[in-house]
Amino acid sequence: MRTLRSLRYIFVALLLLPVFAAAQQLPTPPALAAKSWLLIESGSGQELASQAADERLEPASLTKLMTAYLTFAALKQGTIKIDQMIPVSEKAWKAQGSRMFIQVGTQVKVDDLIKGMIVQSGNDACVALSEAVAGSEDNFAQMMNREAQRLGMKASSFRNSAGLPDPQHYTTARDLALLAGALIRDFPEDYAKYYSIKEFRYNNITQPNRNRLLWLDPTVDGMKTGHTDAAGYCLISSAKRGPRRLLSVVLGTASDSVRAQESLKLLNYGFQFYDAVQLYAKNQTISSLKVWKGQEAVVKAGFTYDFIIAVPKGYGPKVKAELVSQQPLIAPVAQGQVVATMKVSIDGKPFGDYPVLAIEAVPVAGIFGRMIDTIRLWFN
Repeated sequence: MRTLRSLRYIFVALLLLPVFAAAQQLPTPPALAAKSWLLIESGSGQELASQAADERLEPASLTKLMTAYLTFAALKQGTIKIDQMIPVSEKAWKAQGSRMFIQVGTQVKVDDLIKGMIVQSGNDACVALSEAVAGSEDNFAQMMNREAQRLGMKASSFRNSAGLPDPQHYTTARDLALLAGALIRDFPEDYAKYYSIKEFRYNNITQPNRNRLLWLDPTVDGMKTGHTDAAGYCLISSAKRGPRRLLSVVLGTASDSVRAQESLKLLNYGFQFYDAVQLYAKNQTISSLKVWKGQEAVVKAGFTYDFIIAVPKGYGPKVKAELVSQQPLIAPVAQGQVVATMKVSIDGKPFGDYPVLAIEAVPVAGIFGRMIDTIRLWFN
């Protein structure tokens, strides 16, 4: 499992450096009719375009990405089961806003609640799931905030599971991109299973997925819409074309059609004007680095995901990568710990620095081994 430090580095590192931008003409990003937006290359977290990405805004139903993340985590941990029947509380039944129309006093399968939350954007489904996972929605909100901190979402605060307006319920486009990327990465099977569903029928009521891009672009396979009067119309979308996946966050547009139109404009910009370069495969050993005071003399270093960067069209053959180790590297070394930096240049110009992780753990050596390496370090 990756450490908190590596998670933060992967998605918030400054990647398009001014040196390269000054030396080469980068594609001009489109101007969108939205309050805030962000486009990232999912494989590296690389920012391709943004506007006010760190401005705190109301997330509305985009909140449900965090509710889904914690629900998938609970399924993985065995806290709840996919076919488990969940009793519907009065609070869930009375949930305001969009609903899947569950009835108080009945029981609903977890699988149906997930579909109701993702496809129908049901606030009632969110409350029922939060009570199943944490006992109460208040307890679940505390879990949401702890998870946000663990993922590195530094500018987010959650007060409920569905995204109902609250002065202390806010986030940013950057934090939402971080969350969306983590959900796809950590729960790929759940993402593929649920987020591309176009409609869901429950209680004899069929509701379509509000994400219009599922119909407009076959490469789009998620993720989530949101809307309140204060937040405007929002959309997080993800598209995979060939080996590349892009994530688009568009917040605060004027209508349902505009959020879809502007999101597609942003995705098309990223795919059209940038090439994907895969430098390393997931868990590929890039180098074996020296470890001091460990049970093993070396640790395998690489990336725990397919390391893909986006470069302006035509510059793929000019990409060079250099590994810089963090020495001395002293045990214990945790799996997922940052142990080196990959310095990427294009045509001889600095482009970005990326964290290289330990693919395996190296426990600390016994007292004799530590003593020997302590002496060796004195002479090094």
